[in-house]
Amino acid sequence: MSDTKTAPKLGLDVAHITAIGGRSSNQDALACASEDDLSCFVVADGTGGHEGGEIAANLVTTGIIEKFKQEASFGTRALKSYVNWAMNQVAKSQALKEELSNMSATVATVLIDHNNRCALWAHLGDTRIYLFRTGKIKQLSKDHSIAQRLVDAGYIDTAQIRSHPQRSVLFAAIGAQGDTTPDITSEAVTLQEGDAFFICTDGFWEWVEEHEMEESLTNAQSSSEWLGRMNIIAEQNIGTSSANRDNFSAYAIRLHNVLELS
Repeated sequence: MSDTKTAPKLGLDVAHITAIGGRSSNQDALACASEDDLSCFVVADGTGGHEGGEIAANLVTTGIIEKFKQEASFGTRALKSYVNWAMNQVAKSQALKEELSNMSATVATVLIDHNNRCALWAHLGDTRIYLFRTGKIKQLSKDHSIAQRLVDAGYIDTAQIRSHPQRSVLFAAIGAQGDTTPDITSEAVTLQEGDAFFICTDGFWEWVEEHEMEESLTNAQSSSEWLGRMNIIAEQNIGTSSANRDNFSAYAIRLHNVLELS
């Protein structure tokens, strides 16, 4: 990243959405904050009953942002500490109330350094992080799901994840039993003007295919328009099925150079 020191810092064009979908309550949560030219975004999807799912998702998002605000720093160790803090908050609540002992939540969090033009991210479960470059997907987080394991084993292809009967069965989430830890990028990814992030729960990506995300990004003039275009596609796609849309939440983030006046 030696060439980034003289480059202008990155600005963010951010849009978000969270909605109940066809459910009785919204067990998704999202949060973000900026400190010292760093920005942190978090999206979570809770499970474990009506109350438990909502509580778990909110503990994850507020926990990460709370720790980030207290100790704003950029690095794998810092990001890991934010996620671990949230995991501890969930564990404490599980121990205090028996009715919350089975609650859990997915997590996807992105940490952006504006000045040094780079990013790190972490995730657990099937809430996804997409990175786009020149309008095309450059990188995608890998779900901690049974369906993804079937893809990895060669039994199904990636296109079948959205329709597979075990698509929503996870083998890892914050608060769930198991020894799978969150995936955290080991090295910062250098960012460019025009790059974009899309962080979303399964209630969103399940109904918008990757090529539709790319086309929507190419045709949009802002993050708000990009997110709106994708949500229209999601509603159209679900309208042709007999399924009931899950809660859906997302951040759409487009990056641009900030030219400072001398």
